[in-house]
Amino acid sequence: MLRGGRLTDGQQRALDELWPRFGIEDDSGPIDLVATFGNSHPVIVDIGFGNGESTWQMAQAAPEKNFLGIEVHPPGVGHLLLRLEEHGLSNVRIVQSDAVDFLRRRVADAALDGVRLYFPDPWPKKRHNKRRIVQSGFIDLLAQRIGPGGILHMATDWTPYAEHMLDVLRDHPAFENLSEDGEFSERPSFRPQTKYELRGRKLGHIVHDLIYRRRMVSSRGTG
Repeated sequence: MLRGGRLTDGQQRALDELWPRFGIEDDSGPIDLVATFGNSHPVIVDIGFGNGESTWQMAQAAPEKNFLGIEVHPPGVGHLLLRLEEHGLSNVRIVQSDAVDFLRRRVADAALDGVRLYFPDPWPKKRHNKRRIVQSGFIDLLAQRIGPGGILHMATDWTPYAEHMLDVLRDHPAFENLSEDGEFSERPSFRPQTKYELRGRKLGHIVHDLIYRRRMVSSRGTG
């Protein structure tokens, strides 16, 4: 479901003026990533980027990569558009759509160099766990869209969700856990810490990073 929200004047101006430059309309056909970005640089998908603070910082730090941000919340999209304009970034494009649906319909197999999923909704109540984005079917989809050697990086400050992520990926043939002990990894330098994360840490929240590499070959139709 696309979520609404109150837009500031600046965010509305960004949606009106900057969306034609940075936005990707959610059409029905497969997307040509080379044409979209104007180059053949590796493409990283950032799912559910919130207000986009991490997205633009990662893009600024890695101009040799392209970033495709997906978010359903209009104020967050507007906020990121403003940051792209402010920092003169050209290696980011934005989709306002459901991430799973977009990846399934519009992204080709092995087209991505990586996927980043930071602090997704944990749906903490047991009866809502099935709404979590990280499920076996979603991981199967990512295994198809991420090319061999590509990186899947997830982060959450909800420990039960982190353990759920481990369980879902533990025996998946397409991904290998890059942690030395097969569980959680240290936060990599390319993942910025947002003010919300720092606030959570002060409240005692433990942030878990999970980093997986797409294997060269696998079974289950994902290789």
